[in-house]
Amino acid sequence: MEKLHERQRARFSLLQNYLCLKLSRVIELVIEARKASIAPGMDVKRILPFRLRRMVGPFIFMDHAGPIQEQPTNGSKLDVLPHPHIGLSTVSYLFGGQVTHRDSLGVEQIIRPGEVNWMTAGKGIAHSERFEDPSSLTGGQLEMIQTWVALPEKDEEAAPSFTNYKPEQLPIYTDTGVWMRLIAGDAYGMNDVKTLSPLFYLHAVIQQGKDFGLPRDHSERALYVAKGNIEVQGKLYHEGQMLVFSQGADPIIHAKENSMLMLMGGEPLGERHIWWNFVSSRRERIEQAKEDWKQGRILLPPNDNKEFIPLPEDKSKPAASPPAPEILS
Repeated sequence: MEKLHERQRARFSLLQNYLCLKLSRVIELVIEARKASIAPGMDVKRILPFRLRRMVGPFIFMDHAGPIQEQPTNGSKLDVLPHPHIGLSTVSYLFGGQVTHRDSLGVEQIIRPGEVNWMTAGKGIAHSERFEDPSSLTGGQLEMIQTWVALPEKDEEAAPSFTNYKPEQLPIYTDTGVWMRLIAGDAYGMNDVKTLSPLFYLHAVIQQGKDFGLPRDHSERALYVAKGNIEVQGKLYHEGQMLVFSQGADPIIHAKENSMLMLMGGEPLGERHIWWNFVSSRRERIEQAKEDWKQGRILLPPNDNKEFIPLPEDKSKPAASPPAPEILS
């Protein structure tokens, strides 16, 4: 009997140690941005998806482009030609330069720094991104972040839509040495840009030596270091890294130098499939989207319909057997 109690005490002690370790583990994962090419001459830092962490809340994709050093005459080679999406919202946000968006709804919108282009693909949309102002490429001005937000199942087949938000429409939070703009969702008592699921997305500029905490009302949270260096629990993190925080953690982020960060997160939506520019909760829906694009059933932008990106083929398999959609969860 005494040995039984000793084993029980030992198991209880191990459980306590495990729980203490789990609670003290503020950062679940650090993601290093990888290089990806989205157009000739347009290389980006790819953050999401990542093999060990495919999504953060509903955020399923994140690219950081720039600062891009190009001659003004080379803008056309950076263009992203018309291409399709389903089952997601694209969120474009610029730090510098400008980009012209055109889509199959007939929208033509120039996005400038501090604005948000929020395009919901729903059942299907095509759009292009053109770099038509040579001056915006001078001196490495062009810099932007694009994220994709997966849609709840009930909204995956919604009609496509587009909204442009001007800087004056977006709430700002300030404190000594801290400036934040709410891009979407709700955080720090701010709530403005409408979303289809609970999330937060902010652009933050933190001065050297300042501390701040993350929003607490979302189960999954992360930050991306766009510029600068920060410290969490005595460890340094640098530009190009995303920190994914453990659920329930309450970290203090310290700016080791003037830093620019993107804060994001929300509630998970469940399993998702992704293939090329298509996202869906159903594998067969992505197969349908492939055929829709090949057969021209997803319309091109009426004011940018002379060229487009064809459906990619998997050269390692017969042409009739493209790669299966990849599961993201």
